[in-house]
Amino acid sequence: MFDVLFKLGWFFKEYWKRYTIAVVALIIVSAIDLIPPKLVGIVIDEIQFNTLTMAKLLDILFVYGVIIIFSYTLSYLWDYTLFSGAATLEKTMRTRLMDHFLRMTPRFFQSNKAGDLMARSTNDLKAIMMTSGFGILTLVDSTIFMVLIILMMGFTISFKLTLAALLPLPVMAVVMSKYGKVIHARFMEAQDAFGDMNNNVLESVRGVRVIRAFVQEKNDEHAFQQMTNNVYDKNVAVAKIDALFEPTITVLVGIAYTIGLGYGSSLVFQNIITLGEMVSFNVYLGMLIWPMFAVGELINVMQRGNASLDRVNLTLSQTPDVSSPNVPENVDIPRYIDFKDVNFTYPNMVKPALKNLTLRINQGETIGVVGKTGAGKTTFIRQFLREYSGVKGSIEINGIDLNSLDLNKSRAWIGYVPQEQVLFSKTIRENIQFGSPAASDEEIYRVLKLAYFLEDMKVLPQGLDTLVGESGVTLSGGQKQRISIARAFIMEPEILLLDDAMSAVDGKTESNIIHHLREQRRNKTTVIAAHRLSAVTHADHIIVLDQGKVIEQGKHGQLMKKNGWYQKQYERQQLREGAE
Repeated sequence: MFDVLFKLGWFFKEYWKRYTIAVVALIIVSAIDLIPPKLVGIVIDEIQFNTLTMAKLLDILFVYGVIIIFSYTLSYLWDYTLFSGAATLEKTMRTRLMDHFLRMTPRFFQSNKAGDLMARSTNDLKAIMMTSGFGILTLVDSTIFMVLIILMMGFTISFKLTLAALLPLPVMAVVMSKYGKVIHARFMEAQDAFGDMNNNVLESVRGVRVIRAFVQEKNDEHAFQQMTNNVYDKNVAVAKIDALFEPTITVLVGIAYTIGLGYGSSLVFQNIITLGEMVSFNVYLGMLIWPMFAVGELINVMQRGNASLDRVNLTLSQTPDVSSPNVPENVDIPRYIDFKDVNFTYPNMVKPALKNLTLRINQGETIGVVGKTGAGKTTFIRQFLREYSGVKGSIEINGIDLNSLDLNKSRAWIGYVPQEQVLFSKTIRENIQFGSPAASDEEIYRVLKLAYFLEDMKVLPQGLDTLVGESGVTLSGGQKQRISIARAFIMEPEILLLDDAMSAVDGKTESNIIHHLREQRRNKTTVIAAHRLSAVTHADHIIVLDQGKVIEQGKHGQLMKKNGWYQKQYERQQLREGAE
C-alpha cells in the first residue's frame, strides 16, 4: 500500500524541508488538541467535588485560549505547507510528462492513444497530488495522532478501559486491507476506461465534419453512450468499495463507544476512575473517530495514487527511438547531404519503405521527389527529421553521420511543412510566429506575400488577429497550407522540406509560390515532395520513387526525354489541366 510513497521518494527528498515542517507542525497540533478534553475532565471533577474557584476557572480558560490560538497558527502552517507541496508535485509531474511527450517519436504516439495520455496528464496527476497531500495528512493522523490519543487515554485515565475500547481495531485493519486491494484493481480499470472515452471524444471532435457528411451522428452518439456507460460502470464499481469504508468504520467505532461507555461506567461505580475522567475518555473516543476514518481514507488514497503513479511511470519509462549522442559532432552549416544506400522499414512492418536510396544534395539545390501514392515520398522527407531508428545505410551531413549530430541542432536547420497541416487554436500572427517568436508584423507580411496569402488577408475579419479555430477549422485547405508555408519561410531554414504542401492550392497560386521560393532560397536547400509535377519542374534534381526505390532521376528536361513514368504522368497532368 505504501509503495507509492517510496516511488515518490525522489520528490520528498527534494522537498524534505517543506514536508518536515508540515509533518512536525501537524504532530504538534495533534498533541495540543489532546489537552482540551483533559481540561474538561478536570473542570467536571472540580465541580463534582466543589473545589472549583474563579481563579482556577480563569486559569483553565486562559490555557484554553492560548491553545486555540497556537493550534490555529500551526494548523494554517501545516495546511498551507503540505497542500502547496502537493500542488508542486502535480506541477512537476505535469511538466515532466509534457517534456516527455515533446521528446517522443512517432512510434510512441502510435502505441499510445491521445485520450489516454490526456487522462494520465489530468485525472492520474490529481490522484497522485491527493497522495502527496491528503495522503500524508491521513498517514500522520491514522498513525501518530491515533497513537497519541491511545497513549493519552491509557496513561492519564485507564489502560484497561483503553484496551477494551480498542478491541475492534484489529478487525478494522484486516477489513481495510482487503478493501484496499480491490479498490486498486478497480481504479486502474476505471482510469483505463476514462482514457478510452477521452480518445473517442477527441476523434469525434476532430472528425465532426466527416461524421456529419456521412450522417453518422446517431451511430457516433450510440458508440459514445456505450463508452460512457462503461466508464460509469467502472466508476460505480470503485464507488461501491469506497462506500464500504465509512459504514465499516462507523460500526467498529460504535462498538468501541459501547465498550467504553459500559465498561467505563462500571469503573466509575468502582471509584477506579472519576466522572471527569470518564467524560474525557469519551471525548477521546470521539476524537478517535477521525483517525479511524483516516485509516480507510489512507488506504483509499494510497491505492488510487499508486494505480495512477504506475500508469504515469509506465508512460515516462518509454524512451524515444532516436536521441542525441553523448558527445555529438559539430557541423555549422549543412553544405552537402549524402544518402548512401539507405534502407528503411517502419516499425511493425515487413515491407521496406525505402530501398537502396543513394543521393547527394548540395547546399542551395532544390530537390523534387515524385511518385505514385505510397511510393515513399513522405518517408524520404522524414529521414531528415530523424523520427525513426533502424535506418540502414547512412545519411551524412558534410561527411558526418547524421546520428552523430545533436538532435536539436540538426532539426533547427529544418523548416517543415507536412502533408497534414497543423495549426494551433491561436491567431494567424501567433501561428506564423511559432517559427520565429520575435518576428515583427513587417516580417510576417513579407512571408505571407511569399506564400501568396495577402489577398486572403483582405477578407479575414481581424487580419493577423483572426483566430484560426481548432486545427485551423475556420480556414480552407489551401489557406492552411499557405499559412504553414509562411510559418516555415519565416524561419529562413537551411533546409526547407515541403511534403505535398501545395496540393490544395490552384495552379496559378502554386506557380506564384514556386516563383517566390526560387527567389528567396537561392543559397539554401529545398526538398519538395509532390503529386503535381508542376511543383518540381524548376528543381535542380528530381527523383522518381516507386515502392521506395529510385526508378528515374535527373532534371525535368532529362526526364521528359526518357519516356518513363515521369514523362507520361506530366503529360497526363498537363492534358487534365488544359481540359479544366
